[in-house]
Amino acid sequence: MHVRPGTPADLLALRHLIDSIENFTPDEKEVARELAELAVSASPGERADYELLVAEEAGALAGYVCFGPTPMTLATWDLYWIVSSPRLRGRGAGSRLLLAMEEAARRRGGRQVRIETSSGGEYVSTRAFYDRHGYPEVARLRDFYKPGDDLITLYKRL
Repeated sequence: MHVRPGTPADLLALRHLIDSIENFTPDEKEVARELAELAVSASPGERADYELLVAEEAGALAGYVCFGPTPMTLATWDLYWIVSSPRLRGRGAGSRLLLAMEEAARRRGGRQVRIETSSGGEYVSTRAFYDRHGYPEVARLRDFYKPGDDLITLYKRL
């Protein structure tokens, strides 16, 4: 599996991948598509608010991670989306993308990463994935998304 920066040529495959994610709501899919497009469309030398790395296996898009420096902080980064292809799950794309994102943040002076996610049942495996990679829950806002669906903040010092 190969991890590399995303490019505008990846946009169609990224859109298809985002649309294939079963637990994303229509609004989440729209935001994910928008951030992916912003991340790959920055001109060379232009400071991008979002960065995107893609994982490929045998020439097929296996997943991507969208991340960036947290505004108004010195060394904090946000991981916005990490997505792996449903047909290729379990082959390590998510782990490789997460490690590549951490390394990219470190190279640019990042000292910590923050992730926000839902407490919803459809995100149990997502939260377990992050926990296995050293991102424990550090905060919870009750009923943030809707009654019974909390905002969970995960955090890791790099």
